[in-house]
Amino acid sequence: MPTITPDTAAAPEAVAATAPVRRRPAPPADPLFASDHHALPAEVIDRLGDDPDFVTALARGLAVLLSLSDKRRRMSIAQVSHLTGIPRAAARRSLHTLAKLGFVAVDDARRFYLRPRVLSFSHAYLSSSPVAVLAQPILDRLGESLHEASSLAMLDGDEIVYLARSTTSRIMSPSLNVGRRLPAYCTSVGLVLLAHLPDEEFDAYLSRARFHPYTEHTPTTVERVRALVNGVHEKGYAYANQLMEPRICTMAVPVRDAGGHYVAGINVIVQGRLMSDAEMADRFLRPLQRAALELGSLLLP
Repeated sequence: MPTITPDTAAAPEAVAATAPVRRRPAPPADPLFASDHHALPAEVIDRLGDDPDFVTALARGLAVLLSLSDKRRRMSIAQVSHLTGIPRAAARRSLHTLAKLGFVAVDDARRFYLRPRVLSFSHAYLSSSPVAVLAQPILDRLGESLHEASSLAMLDGDEIVYLARSTTSRIMSPSLNVGRRLPAYCTSVGLVLLAHLPDEEFDAYLSRARFHPYTEHTPTTVERVRALVNGVHEKGYAYANQLMEPRICTMAVPVRDAGGHYVAGINVIVQGRLMSDAEMADRFLRPLQRAALELGSLLLP
């Protein structure tokens, strides 16, 4: 790994390194919305059913909606019921209601699919989120200067969710699009944010996480994930080499708001060719740190 010596031009990085370090609690794990579905949504809904204020019908409707989003294909009532664990009759009622409200449609083969109206949820969030709004011009400048794609993501439960990406990015894998959720343990942004969780929260994450081997390089044990996170602590950034998809390398640094809270991560994504940790650090680390510092200075605590 290259040695990076602070100089006058690199003063922002030195300031960032000495800024107060504060951690906001990570959002609680939400297995209903987990991408790998180790627990069926119906099982989670049943466990929450003892809460007198919990609306089971609403939870089922959201689970049905998310099942269509997760698979990105048209599905029958039976398929939705199987995927979610929700009884077929209840799944049919949820799909009927969502269709009446304009969120889903049904084709001649009685298969259901999402309609554009579902974008109203994401648009409302992205347009009102200061992190996403303020990050866009910074990511655009970063992408132009590096001639590579860059993205911003936040930790949400046990996953990261992409909130913005450079508009100059070339055609890339759909898994890196805005709104996409990915496991934290096999993404550079996820690793860099896991590294800044309080110890008890990180240990709790490791105790409940289920590791899927997306590629031969994916970490699939608690020991391996812990080792990767410890490496982030030592280096100050995360490097992910084909952990999620073949021939994709990413590097990420954390973003801290003006109060020193870790709120997000910025990464650079190299697709179609492989670069070593040292090569990526030599080319991308300082620009990433500057972009993270610029964005963080704009974010109120």
